[in-house]
Formats: sequence, C-alpha cells, structure tokens
Amino acid sequence: MLGVDDALDRILAVFGPLPPVEVPLLDALGLVLAESVSADASIPPFRNSAMDGYAVRAAETEGATVGRPVRLPVSAHLAAGAEVTAALQAGTAARIMTGAALPLGADAVVRFEETDEETPDGGGAGSPSVAVFRPARSGDNVREAGEDVRRGEAVLAAGIRLRPAEIGLLASLNRSTARVHPRPRVAILSTGDEIVDLGPALRMGQVRNSNGYTLAAMAARFGATPVQLGIARDTVDDLSWKLTTAHDADLLVTSGGVSLGDFDLVKDVLRDTGEVSIWQVRMKPGKPLAFGRVGGRPLLGLPGNPVAAAVSFELFGRPAILKMLGVTDLAPPTVEATVTERLDNRGHRRHYVRAVVGRDRRGDFVVRTAGEQGAGVLSSLARANGLLVVPEHLAVAEPGMRLPVILLDADAPRFPKVDGEAAAAEIAAHQGGGQGV
Repeated sequence: MLGVDDALDRILAVFGPLPPVEVPLLDALGLVLAESVSADASIPPFRNSAMDGYAVRAAETEGATVGRPVRLPVSAHLAAGAEVTAALQAGTAARIMTGAALPLGADAVVRFEETDEETPDGGGAGSPSVAVFRPARSGDNVREAGEDVRRGEAVLAAGIRLRPAEIGLLASLNRSTARVHPRPRVAILSTGDEIVDLGPALRMGQVRNSNGYTLAAMAARFGATPVQLGIARDTVDDLSWKLTTAHDADLLVTSGGVSLGDFDLVKDVLRDTGEVSIWQVRMKPGKPLAFGRVGGRPLLGLPGNPVAAAVSFELFGRPAILKMLGVTDLAPPTVEATVTERLDNRGHRRHYVRAVVGRDRRGDFVVRTAGEQGAGVLSSLARANGLLVVPEHLAVAEPGMRLPVILLDADAPRFPKVDGEAAAAEIAAHQGGGQGV
C-alpha cells in the first residue's frame, strides 16, 4: 500500500496553476492574482481632511485653551467632493468635512469637538467665527497625498489570494478587472446501479446520490466550479459515455467502482480509456484510490462509501484544486489538540477520525470523536468540525496524547467550549488504568 504522503506527492506532481484570465473585479474575490500590480496614481490623490472640523494654519492657534480660546473668522465652507481653488486667508479658518480637499495654506484641521462655532457680537451681519480651544500642530488630522499608496509603488504581488481589502485597493486604482488564475472546473460522476438521484422513492437496495452533492459542495468550498455529471450505471457503455461528457473539465472525480467487487467497473474502463493507476492507500477510511488521465484530463477515482469519498477528496482533491488556483500553501489548516478518548488504530493505517475539537476553560484545544466511525456514517461527518489524525505507527491513541486535527471549517472556525474538568477527569481515569472507549 502507498502511504498518504506518497500518494499526495504523485497526484500533485500532475497539477499546476491554470493559465491566467482577465475577470471582472468582483469575480476575482478568492482567486490568486497572476500579475504584480503597481499604482499608476497616488491614493489619496490630494491632501484632505481626516476629520470634520476647521482647516487652520497651526501657528495661528498657538496658546489656545478652553479659558482663553483663539477666535478665527470662518472664511469658507468646504464639502467633500468640492473643488477647492482659493487659498486659506491668513488669520481665518475654513469649515471642512471629512475627505474634503485642504485649501492651500492650511496645514492642520481642528476637530469640531475642540471648537465652538459662534456668531459675531450682535448677530446678523458679518461672517461666523469659531473659538479654538486647543492649539493645533502642523499635520493634525490631515491625510497627505499618497499617504496610502504613492504613484509607481508596487502594491500587490503576483501569487496573493484576493480578499475584500485587495479588491477595494484595486478599485481605488481604477481597475475594473483583475488578471487571475481561474476557478478549475471539477466534473463529478457517481457510479453504481444502486445509486438514485433526488426525487423518486427508493426501492429495496437503492441509496441516494449523496456523494454527488457532497463532493460538488466540497469542490465549490475549495474554490472550484463543480459540474455534476450525474450517475453512471454498472455497464461499460454507460460509464464510458458519461466520462466523455466532461470534455472541458480540469479535473474529473468519480466515486465508487475502484474496489475489488464484481461490478466495480470503473477501474477497468479507466485502464482501457486512459492511463490510470489503482492504488491502495494506507489510510482509514478510504483505502482504494484511482488516479491518472482519461481523455487527457486528470482523473481522481474515490471510494464509494460516503465518508471515505469525502475524506479522500479532502486529502487529495482539495490540494489539487488549490494548486490549479495558483495557491502555494497547500497544507490543510491544522491544530494540535489533547485526545480525551482511547482510540484503537489496528491495521497500521493513518486514521482520520471524525471529531469535534473545542477549547477548555484555559483556551487549550481538546478533541473527542463525533460519533460512529463507519465509512458510510455521514451523520458523524456532519457533526464533526475536524479530522483527528492518528498516525500509522500508533496502534492506540491514549487520552492525554497531543495529536493533529485537520480543521474542516477553517474559513469560519467553530470551537465549542468543553468541560475541561470532565475532560481532565476522563484522561486521568484512562491514564490510571480506567476502561478505554
């Protein structure tokens, strides 16, 4: 049997980033930038106010206090977006809004909270004045031109994944598109006479096509565009025809038919129509695995059991999709957690245990199983937020051991609070000779 790491290396050697394309800016969210970007303009393009207040010459507010404010006539009202052509008259202030261009001559903005606008004695005639209660320093509450980005500056490097902040930065540079590695198209095909799609009532011996939907949802979560090919029956003709319908796929994924049963035809058809190897991987769940090319397209053949298919796709499909996206860090998000149950690992395979990882009162990670671990028990995978990894060399994982947990919800992690005292008591009971789980 191949080791998990060896199988992954062989699979990833086939893939590389997809050729770059130009896409509308919002469509680039989550994709990898395929070119470096430099600024062709400064941001902001002009000096402007960072606060609502009064633009002043700082030297003219020297000595201002609450008891003895400096009073300045208000010579202008400046709104954001207005064109400012006149300089600030000496000995005056300009009422200014956040984002408005600073008039020539002004070098500071006094916040409204540090002033008290007044009208001239007697009211009516004349211009209003403002009382300044605190001396301003040159540069107070002023955004300089190019404070964010200077013209000609390298802003974004090729290879970064575009988040909302990068999308906004590109918009600030007046870019309506981005050159990125596109989302790979992942075609998904379920196999087996017993598989039935949603809708008709099940007859004896039939099961729903859960794999088609689980794998499509996973592909979308990993950043790909899933294409569901439906179900191929257990005949060479139907399976061969279904495989030809995925002519524009970047990756073809099948579930079922790669084991040793009488009707596991996928392995035979794949070998006849392409260059495909059938492996047995030292892992649980999910020992049988197929990989190669069919019609020039990479194909990943997964086991038919729902959890085995999902775990195999997490381990091998996710990094393949990320590599096509141009992502360089392919390692799964992982934490180390304290095991709270005794876990058998007979068979010397790497065991991926459906698990719930949480935090105790001290904030440390602890992990427990999420329920039954049979390869067909999808409900325990739905309850899990991680896969506890028990290594091949470990026949038994004892309570208190620290082991890695692959996070299944890394984009929105949920770590439930656990009763740390109860977990500690359970660990102590096991370590003191208590009965294992």
